[in-house]
Amino acid sequence: MQVPSTHVIHQTEHWLLNHHLASALPGYLMLGSKRPVESLADLPEAALAEMGVLMAKVQRILEETLQPKWLYIGRFGHSPGFPIHFHFIPVYAWVEELFWADARYRSLTQFAHVEDAATQTDGAELTLFVWREFGEAPVPPAVQGPPVEQVIECLRRRFVQPQ
Repeated sequence: MQVPSTHVIHQTEHWLLNHHLASALPGYLMLGSKRPVESLADLPEAALAEMGVLMAKVQRILEETLQPKWLYIGRFGHSPGFPIHFHFIPVYAWVEELFWADARYRSLTQFAHVEDAATQTDGAELTLFVWREFGEAPVPPAVQGPPVEQVIECLRRRFVQPQ
């Protein structure tokens, strides 16, 4: 899959960091291997070594720059044919507020096994909310703060600064 240059934030020898192409949530990043492999076990040692340092750098820059309430990092692997990649999903306080305000997501409490489930959520529920509302909804929620394009530019500048 070719990532448009408008969404590329940073590249190394083995990895490409870009803003998620289908997400309207500013700062939702993807870190993907430049090699067409679907498993960490198939990457060369140099790519694996670079990955750890790069993932920590992405986390540090996202947390310092965008200051999300939570930052989820995950690999899901349900899209065959795509190189191995990782999702960096910032969950801002305003995103969590939107989640709680949307009555449709209260149906998730029926699966909870704790007494105060109505006042707690977890990464899985908020990830579902981000995917559905900011990635798939025909009209995503209004963003509070800078839009995706500004966030991409800001993050590009941060990646060229010495750490």
